[in-house]
Parts: sequence; C-alpha cells; structure tokens
Amino acid sequence: METGNLSWAIAATALVLLMTPGVAFFYGGLVKAKSVISMMMMSFGSMGLVGVLWILVGYNMSTVSEPFQFAGDPFSDFALAAADDGTLLYATYGATFAIITVALISGAIADRAKFGPWMIFAGLFAVLVYFPVSAWVWGGGWIMTLGENLGLPDVIDYAGGTAVHINAGAAALALALILGKRVAFGKGIHQPHNVPLTLIGVAILWFGWFGFNAGAQAFSDMSRVGLIVINTFGATAAAILGWMLIEKLKDGKATSVGAASGAIAGLVAITPACANLSPGWSLVLGVMVGALCAAAIELKFTLGFDDSLDVVGIHLVGGVVGTLFLGLFATDTGLFTGGEGFGQLIVQAIAAAGVLVYSFVVALVLGLVLENTIGFRASTTDEISGIDTAVHGELGYALAED
Repeated sequence: METGNLSWAIAATALVLLMTPGVAFFYGGLVKAKSVISMMMMSFGSMGLVGVLWILVGYNMSTVSEPFQFAGDPFSDFALAAADDGTLLYATYGATFAIITVALISGAIADRAKFGPWMIFAGLFAVLVYFPVSAWVWGGGWIMTLGENLGLPDVIDYAGGTAVHINAGAAALALALILGKRVAFGKGIHQPHNVPLTLIGVAILWFGWFGFNAGAQAFSDMSRVGLIVINTFGATAAAILGWMLIEKLKDGKATSVGAASGAIAGLVAITPACANLSPGWSLVLGVMVGALCAAAIELKFTLGFDDSLDVVGIHLVGGVVGTLFLGLFATDTGLFTGGEGFGQLIVQAIAAAGVLVYSFVVALVLGLVLENTIGFRASTTDEISGIDTAVHGELGYALAED
C-alpha cells in the first residue's frame, strides 16, 4: 500500500473502533441511571469477545470460494498465523465492523438483560450470523454474486446496510420479543437519564462514521472518497431536519434526543449508499429516512413489543430504506437514474430480505434457548432495584464522601 493509503487505513480502523464506545455513550445516556453500567458493558463486552473471535476464525469465515458456500473455513489460517501485513491490517478493519454490529443489538434489551447470557449470545451470533453474512455481502457469497447470477445489476451495499444494520435490527427485534417488556412499559414512561451523554455518543459516532464509510477506500484507489465523505455528511445533516420536522408536527417540539436519533438514522441509511448516490439524492435520502424512522419508532407501542432504544425503528428501518433507495436512485443503475427497469431494486430487495429473515430466525432461536436454559432476562427485583448493582456491583454515579 502507498503511504497515504496506509495512513488512512490505520486511521479509519481506529475511527470505526471508537464507534463502539460511541454506541455505549449513546445507549448509556438513554437508559435509567441505574442501568448505565450494564448498557455500556454490553458494548465493551462485544469489543472483547467479538474482537478475539474475529482474529481466531471470523476473518477466515468472511471469504468464500463458492457463491453458495455458507462461510469460509474457520481454521484455514487459525488466528491469522500466516497472514501478511496487508491482510492483517484489512482484518483489523473488518473486526471493527463485526464488533459494532453485535453491540448495536444490545439497545433493544436495555434495562433488563443479564450480562452472562448476553455474552454467550454475542459470541454465537457473531459466529453463526455476522461472519457468514459478511462473506455473503463482501466475500464472494451469494449476495455479492446475486446480480451476475440473475443477469441483473450487482447488489450495492458499500459499507453495511444489510450486513450491519438490517442484520443488527432484525436480531434486536427477535431479542425484544423474547425478553418481553420492561416493568411499566409505556409511552413516556422510560426517559433518558443523561441527554448530554447521549449527544456525546452521537458526536463520536458521526465522527467515526467517516472511517466506517470511507475506510475501505484505503484498500482501493481512493477514487470515490470525496463522494463518500460528502454523502456521509449530507445525508446525516438532512436526516436531523427530517426527524425534527416530524417531532414538531407530531408533538409540537423538536428535541435534542430526536435530533441525535435523526443523525443516527441518516448515518444508517447512507451506509450502503454512500458511494453510489449523487450528493443531491443523498440529501433526499436523509430527509426521507429521518422522517420515516421518527414515525417508525412509534410502532413498538402500536404493536406491543419493547425495543428499548429503538434499534428496530432506526437500524432495521433505516437499513432497509437505504438499501432499497439504491434501487430507485443509484447512479447509472437506479430505476430513475439511468437503470434499465427494476433490476437494481429487485436485487436490493432480495439481499435485504435474505439477511433480515436469516438474522431474525437465528437470533430468535439463540435467544429462546438461552432464556429457557440459563435465563436471559434479569429478575423483576433486579430490574427495579437496578441492573448495575445486581449484575456488575457498580454504580454509574457513585459520589465519594469527604
């Protein structure tokens, strides 16, 4: 690699790694004060466990030799013992994606999950779902080759609309259904305990997302890095406006948490599309997804499931919107931007549906097994008194006495 590419690859890897602590801050501020340690530990637990698993077997599993192979051989180069320097750097970059995908799921089960079962779930989900799906999308698997096999345009998922966001959102829905509702679940009951902490988390995530979307350019010719950067910025800014507009129309007030959630929705939607939209269409996508996700988070009250921190409403919905938007407006291949018919939309929809269904089913099975064996949900007593002290023996805001 050239020196400039090498430097950007290392920086981008560090940026994406920082995003998982950003998730911890974002989620941590949204939960109860007596659950903040529990919430943040699920993200840091993912960093430890999924990071190790990726080095041992995950990177090997993320590349296949045949399109319909489930995953690569996990032991083909165990612990990357024979990998060269360039491969090791690319593998480290890939590890950060695996880590944050698993961490995102935890927001759906905030305030009521045990840490031990969560760690078991995180490890199994990484091996059975994320590592194979990564191979399907980017490592020569069936999604990557779908267009070629059907005589249609290739599926576009530049940075993880399917592999990261639809994947995490579908699993989040499954776990939310299994663990059930929090005590006194209802609209307006559970309020964020620390809004500034949440806003700090969003700032870190937006900062890190430039590495998330543009980092892969370091391993190519950097030809689209400018487009990726401006789209990552523009869609996010527009999504803030879209979310706040819906809040204002619906509730009469635009909130800081709403603006923060809008930013995340925009980042989610532009993830698959960042290299294949014009800046103008990215702004349209941002406004649209901000508004749609602001409306979608109300579904949990209508349908009666408790997705604590709106992982489904933001990541699943935002991931689907961003993925399908490409079918309509992707440069040269979208239905309205030079494409021939519905081909791009068809392959985008198949890819989104395939990952959604697979992730949901496997997460549902894993969650049910854990809940019915060792117990996944904390007791009602622990939930009310505080998960932090019951599970971790710590307080998020313990003040030392003089």
